[in-house]
Amino acid sequence: MTDARPSTLDTENALDTEAVLAADPDWWRQAAVYQIYPRSFADANGDGIGDLRGITSRIPYLVELGIDAVWLSPFYPSALADGGYDVDDYRNVDPKLGTLDDFDEMVAALHAAGIRIIADIVPNHSSNLHEWFREALAAPKGSAARDRYIFRDGEGPDGSEPPSDWQSIFGGPAWHPAGDGQWYLHLFAPEQPDLNWANREVRDDFLRTIRFWSDRGVDGFRVDVAHGLAKDLTYPLRSHAELEATKLAGDGSHPLWDREELDETYAEWRAVFDEYDPPRIAVAEAWVAPTRRHRYAAATSLGQAFNFDLLRANFSSEEFHEIVDRNMEFAGETGSSNTWVFSNHDVVRHATRYGLPADVSGEGDVGKDWLLRGGPASEVDAALGLRRARAATLFLLGLPGSAYLYQGEELGLPEVAEIPSSERQDPTFFRNAGVEVGRDGCRVPLPWVADAPSFGFGPSAASHLPQPAWFSSFAVDVQSADSSSTLSMYRRALALRHELQGLEQLAWISLDLPSVLAFQRPGGWTVVTNFGSSPVTLPDGLHELEVLLASAPLDSAAAAPGVVPPATTVWLR
Repeated sequence: MTDARPSTLDTENALDTEAVLAADPDWWRQAAVYQIYPRSFADANGDGIGDLRGITSRIPYLVELGIDAVWLSPFYPSALADGGYDVDDYRNVDPKLGTLDDFDEMVAALHAAGIRIIADIVPNHSSNLHEWFREALAAPKGSAARDRYIFRDGEGPDGSEPPSDWQSIFGGPAWHPAGDGQWYLHLFAPEQPDLNWANREVRDDFLRTIRFWSDRGVDGFRVDVAHGLAKDLTYPLRSHAELEATKLAGDGSHPLWDREELDETYAEWRAVFDEYDPPRIAVAEAWVAPTRRHRYAAATSLGQAFNFDLLRANFSSEEFHEIVDRNMEFAGETGSSNTWVFSNHDVVRHATRYGLPADVSGEGDVGKDWLLRGGPASEVDAALGLRRARAATLFLLGLPGSAYLYQGEELGLPEVAEIPSSERQDPTFFRNAGVEVGRDGCRVPLPWVADAPSFGFGPSAASHLPQPAWFSSFAVDVQSADSSSTLSMYRRALALRHELQGLEQLAWISLDLPSVLAFQRPGGWTVVTNFGSSPVTLPDGLHELEVLLASAPLDSAAAAPGVVPPATTVWLR
């Protein structure tokens, strides 16, 4: 693995970086964090793939947007079997994206602009091109090299059958033959062999990786599949049906997910985080029962854990109210801060989800079936979807805790459904044919300039995923010139959020309006959202407050003051 030291930065940048890093160690508690999917953000060299220099070139945009930190999806060397989440080398940069010097320059420029950086780390599995795995395949059964991964003997007299009937997350068997009667476990794609976290060498190497990036100025880590590292592979292995029936058991007994051993692992990580001043932070991607999330968010563990509850909810006052209450109680119990998110690199963009019929299944996978049917535009009320997305965004940005934003949502980008099969990249599309279309539609490169090749994504017309013609109306240059655009709303909201943010508290305001939620933050900042389909009139005491921002125009709602249109959020004081 590459283990070069950080390059020497110029004195001015080094001083700026030091000043930023010496700031409030609790900066993350109510930060606005912007997720960048590097390959689709900005392309500096025109090869159709976004890169680190492209990110650096767009830092003025990030400053104007008003975010506090960037979460960088994987930028490591990768064959892209899973969009970069198949990592060949944890301590290097993919040559297609840049170099370690480019990384250092990007970090220095972000810090100089007052923006921190959170790096994605992928500890559950490496790629099959990682030097360790190549060594393991060449090594004999029972070797130390194989013990870094999870190899097991196959079933049958010649080992030609997999050790169990387990299925991978991406579809198909979760075991792949090594060619010598043994099989290796991959809970995701075959190109993503699971690491053996019972192996001390694996654990020590990841501590080294955390220090490597922390020494280069990384302020924190987003931990991919944080609930999946520890595994109990005691024979006999349970069946796939048994695993599915107990995957959210909530007691730490599942063989593959959310095991108690993780407490010890993340306590070691926490000790490394605390070696730095200020301490490095981490947020867990942990798909676990709500009663188990505290284990990852504890101060002795990673410190923060994603809740995906709003991301999986319908645009509903009842659902939003219950989710906020439950998570505020959770934050109070753990001492952590809440995390709020509507979109990311794995789900249908929320501007599209909110334009589809409500999900009555309770599964929370709104948009998946629509994509499978080809994503017909006739089934989406695009105007309603965007209106609801804007209202939901102002609701979220008013909540206490961290707001995680996904690149392009500030443009109101819908999901891109019309990607030809020949140009898709997501392994779920190929391994789950007829079951899932995959996640390419939310990973299409961003439109920056309406009248430019690749909409300004890069200096050429190249784009690693096809951009639809309708992207032109969502471009940054178009929206920057429009004070009523979604981008302008995000910029104003994030600026106000910095001015208004106080203690991590909220108080619900009781209204006799079932479709309306209203809450007040310390200092008199009041957030009101009308989730209904008809205008509502606010009671005395609210309609007399000053309107700071609204997700939709208020002047046409009614002649009387205090009227909130349908699917609209207003900020008052």
